[in-house]
Amino acid sequence: MNILVCIKQVPDTTIIKIDPETNTLMREGVPAIVSPFDAYALEAAARIKDKDKDTKIVVLSMGPEQALAALKECLSVGGDKAYLVSDRACGGSDTLATGYILSQAKEKIEELEGIKFDMLMFGKQAIDGDTAQVGPQVAEDLGIPQVTYAWEVWPTEDGKVRVKKELEEGFEILEVGCPCAVTVTKPDYEPRFPTIKSKMAANKAKIPVLNAADCGLDVERSGLKGSPTKVKKSFTPPRKEGGLKIKEETPEESAQKLYDLLKDKGVI
Repeated sequence: MNILVCIKQVPDTTIIKIDPETNTLMREGVPAIVSPFDAYALEAAARIKDKDKDTKIVVLSMGPEQALAALKECLSVGGDKAYLVSDRACGGSDTLATGYILSQAKEKIEELEGIKFDMLMFGKQAIDGDTAQVGPQVAEDLGIPQVTYAWEVWPTEDGKVRVKKELEEGFEILEVGCPCAVTVTKPDYEPRFPTIKSKMAANKAKIPVLNAADCGLDVERSGLKGSPTKVKKSFTPPRKEGGLKIKEETPEESAQKLYDLLKDKGVI
């Protein structure tokens, strides 16, 4: 089985802060990590490979060249090959444009590797945008079936994929034909750690960087030009003020006090 795992490098949201003056993310000094749900998707693919050594895992990301570090991390924990799409024409892409770019990059990687991907895997959402739209958008662009919120994924003997899908009230088992797209949620296990040997090999790996021309991108559908979503304002919610505790001598006096306060504020 050939699997393409799409990952995103994101700022560590446990550390990131908002600039109170500009209401924008303060990224300086904040470490970048592989989005956690994407790490679960890679681990799910690696577990398939553990059982079938013929499985090939290719990891794909879009972003600035600093994302190469995230891709090398992925190579150290199960990825066989990695590609980065990096081009100014892709900057500022919303989920619609990102889905288009990744779908085109997938086609180019198949051409370069001489393979066809049976399954595309994504984290259910990135922790910086939390839209949960990119995986489904890629599936839509490619015209392939999709299953979201996968808890567990395994191939069947007849060349299909079986998915244990997480629901609010439990789980659902679905079977889907290939090629397909699967987005992965948090399972009951954690991603594996790299070994010293795998980490050293990953650090030495040469990761191809594809630009817009390589992928045959229509620049009108990429970056800001291809992004109908516009962010008008970013802000932190106002801090809630503490409540007022009313505690008079008797319940009747407390009720009267509450009534007087509400009346003064014009509530009643």
